[in-house]
Amino acid sequence: MSWFSRPSDPSGGDREARAGLFARLRERLSKTRRSLSAGLGRILSGRSAVDAVLLEEIEELLITSDLGVKTAAALIERLSAARLADPAEIERLLREELLAALRPASAPLPPEPDTRPRVILVVGVNGTGKTTTIGKLAARYVRAGRRVLLAAADTFRAAAGEQLAVWAERAGAALLSRPEGSDPAAVAYDAVSSACARGIDVVLVDTAGRLHTKANLMEEIRKIRRSIAKRLPDAPHEVLLVLDATTGQNAVSQARLFHEALGLTGIVLTKLDGTAKGGIAVAVMREVGVPLRYLGIGEAIEDLQDFDPEAFVEALLAREEAR
Repeated sequence: MSWFSRPSDPSGGDREARAGLFARLRERLSKTRRSLSAGLGRILSGRSAVDAVLLEEIEELLITSDLGVKTAAALIERLSAARLADPAEIERLLREELLAALRPASAPLPPEPDTRPRVILVVGVNGTGKTTTIGKLAARYVRAGRRVLLAAADTFRAAAGEQLAVWAERAGAALLSRPEGSDPAAVAYDAVSSACARGIDVVLVDTAGRLHTKANLMEEIRKIRRSIAKRLPDAPHEVLLVLDATTGQNAVSQARLFHEALGLTGIVLTKLDGTAKGGIAVAVMREVGVPLRYLGIGEAIEDLQDFDPEAFVEALLAREEAR
């Protein structure tokens, strides 16, 4: 692993540890699984033929599980085109189609920078778990032996800087902050300058998260991005959007708007442990096309996992008796 690359989960290559991570993911996605897998089992129970009525019921289930209307329609079209004779084959084909839809979500990281630091700009609306995600990412980089600096560029909400300071201490990362009301772009510029001078490996930049429909917020973040690039021309190297899975289809519109404004390189989907809307991961990937980098499945510092399409689909569709 090179100095700037994304650190993997602490499990490394240990099969037993990876099994534990999957078990935790499956547990945290239990609400979605009860909605999707159990619902699918009820629909297929006792059916002897694949007909229009059956496919309509499955489409409704996919929509209520928050895969989105477009995604649900596309999946039903694939199921219909397969001309399955046995309803029992539907679950197998659905699993294959979901996996095919999600595999591009684990695309490689953006190109490696030639010099340190690697700068990661983190964006998202208030309440998505953005600052918490930054803290968890910082902890992972520190565990991997990286020197990390957190930049408190959300200068309009006093609690944001305080929260980031707590996470910096927990993670063992450095923190750069300025008084409330300071220019966020100047904070980001100073953070990158400081990182360059101190030999920091990774800079994580927190940003304000007012409503994504506000044009001034997008312009503010664009200004932060321009300021970073003035100090380090090829930065930021990643632009991560943090989305709250419990918001359902609103997460898709947020992702689309942020991507159009900033050119996202990845998405972090949080609060999957508190919702039956885990299917939103599929909708975001299909409708926005930005890779899913991480899943937030709890409040603990280790509850941020690399996105694994196979593990995610298995956790969605696993039968309860397999637990």
